[in-house]
Amino acid sequence: MTASPDPAPDAPRRRPALSPSRAGDFKRCPLLYRFRAVDRLPEPPSPPQVRGTLVHAVLERLFDLPAPRRDPAAARALVAPTWAELRAAEPALATDLFPDPAGTGPWLASAGDLLDGWFALEDPRRIEPAARELLVEVELASGLLLRGYVDRLDVAADGRMRVVDYKTGSAPPPPGEARALFPMKFYALALLLLHGRAPDELRLVYLGDRTMLGYRPDAAELLRFAGVLEAIWAAVLEAGATGDFRPSPSRACDWCAHRPRCPAWGGTPPPYPGWPAEPDAADPVG
Repeated sequence: MTASPDPAPDAPRRRPALSPSRAGDFKRCPLLYRFRAVDRLPEPPSPPQVRGTLVHAVLERLFDLPAPRRDPAAARALVAPTWAELRAAEPALATDLFPDPAGTGPWLASAGDLLDGWFALEDPRRIEPAARELLVEVELASGLLLRGYVDRLDVAADGRMRVVDYKTGSAPPPPGEARALFPMKFYALALLLLHGRAPDELRLVYLGDRTMLGYRPDAAELLRFAGVLEAIWAAVLEAGATGDFRPSPSRACDWCAHRPRCPAWGGTPPPYPGWPAEPDAADPVG
């Protein structure tokens, strides 16, 4: 919800890695990557972002219930206690998001509406995930470490794998589908290298408009995708060595938390902290 803090001085350092989110940041705007992965500048959470975290947590916990009890009422009943746990972990969260406590009720209700939408797409009584919030970490032949979290991994009795990612927004139009599938191919490549077979389906579940986007990758395609990730990482390292993380203005700038410090909009970035840094060492989430 906010940028991950720097590790304690005596904490073990994790190897730098490329995650789907940070790879996407660099593709979209190298300066955004720098602000998030190198400078690790904090970003104020927004109600939609925190609602996404809340909904993901509820969907994960729903599978702790026996299959017959996984219904919309049970999901809605998990909203309030899960929100309480998020507030306990980050006490300032509620006051930062809702200076007026009256705004919390409709916001929590909107989370329940998104959960209701999920039941129109999937029946959790018939699903027993092999893993939820699964950390996948694998090293390519070049030494590049890939790291990310899979929302849900389903494995059938015959070994077929399905990777599922929940989105609390709406599905993109067809021109945006390739960008939406980028992180899914990242996870699929990691699973291919870990298990020796490609997932049989990648499924994006959009709760905002109650639609799903499915894709069936093949191993050859995913191995070619590894080359794309290698190229992104090479560009990251080159930018890190020179400090030349250039902004790439787009419509996304309208809601970027770092716009006031972006030179494309008349701002001044903080002094470059230098390289090597530990990009993604404390923020591996994809």
